Amino acid sequence: DSEVLLNVLAHEIEKTTRGLPLQAADIFAAVRNVHRRVKGSYAVICLIAGHGVLAFRDPFGIRPLCMGKNGDGNVMLASESVALEGTGYRFERDVLPGEAVFIDLNGQVHSQQCADAPVLKPCSFEYVYLARPDTALDGQSVHATRVEVGRRLAREHPVEADLVIPVPESGTPGAVGYAQASGIPFAQGLVKNAYVGRTFISPSQTLRQLGIRLKLNPLREVIAGRRLVVVDDSIVRGNTQRAIVKMLREAGAKEVHVRISSPPVKWPCFYGIDFATRAELIANNQTVDEIRESIGADS
Repeated sequence: DSEVLLNVLAHEIEKTTRGLPLQAADIFAAVRNVHRRVKGSYAVICLIAGHGVLAFRDPFGIRPLCMGKNGDGNVMLASESVALEGTGYRFERDVLPGEAVFIDLNGQVHSQQCADAPVLKPCSFEYVYLARPDTALDGQSVHATRVEVGRRLAREHPVEADLVIPVPESGTPGAVGYAQASGIPFAQGLVKNAYVGRTFISPSQTLRQLGIRLKLNPLREVIAGRRLVVVDDSIVRGNTQRAIVKMLREAGAKEVHVRISSPPVKWPCFYGIDFATRAELIANNQTVDEIRESIGADS
């Protein structure tokens, strides 16, 4: 899909210039036509050889894109603000939905709104799972969002328990918030293997389940004999939660109460998340209680 987008952009630049020298106005006209032709989520940074760097964001701002400067006045573009901070740049602003930014060979920044009806409709899964917690997306701290979601989860779905434990790492801020609002102590009951990638995008069920077992290991001395609230960011197919509940029970947990920081995922996503069909999704045709029974949790 990136190659398709590249060719659409190149075609629009070619149509706009008709062999004449390329100007910033031509680039913005080409991006405007890309927005009209391409329906989807995209945050693009590309080099136009001999001219400069172009960045643009889809009209709904589904994927994040921001820009910053360093002490020498150089400009950097990145998906997340944490990338700027990690390389000595200062966050300036987010690129707006539908906006294009062009940096010419002299370092001059040109920008223009290129969408007919831009409106911010970001992907909620960025805040739930994809983005790093130490970044800010469109002015909103990802970590603060995840903690607040955990607090609300505790108020809406309380339970008597001895410990709140996260499914690391993306479930940790939600677990912190749940512990804060409920008064139940927070503890690390699962240790994450840093060398296993994101299991939900593995290509087969067998690889996903193997990845889950390699990814997490229970701390028996923390878990044994305890009633646990286990907070995770999302439930997609149910593989991770099913394996975790089984691991915790084998490690001696007295009760396992699963709490999920996001709403049930009932529909496929064609905007950059790998949910192919409704049949894959555990919440597609099951109630919350049926999901509880399927993964083997107490609630």
